[in-house]
Amino acid sequence: MFRDGEVAVAADGAAAWATGADVGERPEAWAFLGLDDAGAPRFAATVAEAPAAAGAASWQSPRGLAPDAAGQLLGAMALMNWHSSHPRCPRCGAATRVAEAGWQRVCESEGSQHFPRVDPAVIMLVHDGGERALLARQRRWPPGWFSTLAGFVEPGESLEAAVAREVAEEVGLTVTSAQYQASQPWPFPNSLMLGFMAQADAGDPRPDGDEISEANWVTRESLVRDCASGRIRLPPALSISRWLIQQWYGAELPGDWTR
Repeated sequence: MFRDGEVAVAADGAAAWATGADVGERPEAWAFLGLDDAGAPRFAATVAEAPAAAGAASWQSPRGLAPDAAGQLLGAMALMNWHSSHPRCPRCGAATRVAEAGWQRVCESEGSQHFPRVDPAVIMLVHDGGERALLARQRRWPPGWFSTLAGFVEPGESLEAAVAREVAEEVGLTVTSAQYQASQPWPFPNSLMLGFMAQADAGDPRPDGDEISEANWVTRESLVRDCASGRIRLPPALSISRWLIQQWYGAELPGDWTR
């Protein structure tokens, strides 16, 4: 269950599953997710109020959940976000209704079919080919929060070209190579994050001041020291950004944005 961008979480940290009676007859949005190990159907639903009998100990942002607890929740949240933002047909403006067990919406006026959208975005750990990696802080983040660079892929652009453009725009460095590593669905609201290791020239970063307010080269030694002291806080374990940083570092690092 989802409400205002949060998910119902049980006392053990897993998703709190409700019954149909708990949710009610008309949730704001819903979708069939498949069958669990026992063969029982599982659904995602967006509710206006927390059902009393759902067994939820708390409502939390999925950003703070551990990867093993998030699991199916990321796809479910992306679907719920899509339903909430597409109540009307983009072609004629008429109302749409849920179809195909929540994986489609149909225009009630012209019958056109509409499907969940995914926005590709690149996310990259920039390094100098030697001992340093680049971490940056967005202007809207609290002091001490650092992460990798990222940005959306533009029409007609390859993933590698998007990596090079975003790095040049955000910190003024020239990418010389970009190697794909892994991907992650990121339903905030509906992205697919495509992770890269990107080698760039070793010059001084020049934050654009609009999106990025601070960017610094770090060594493995300085990073572990700053993470341990709390001077640098990295994204939570759920994020591919943290995974990229730890792949470069070679081990787990202490501390994150949630604590």
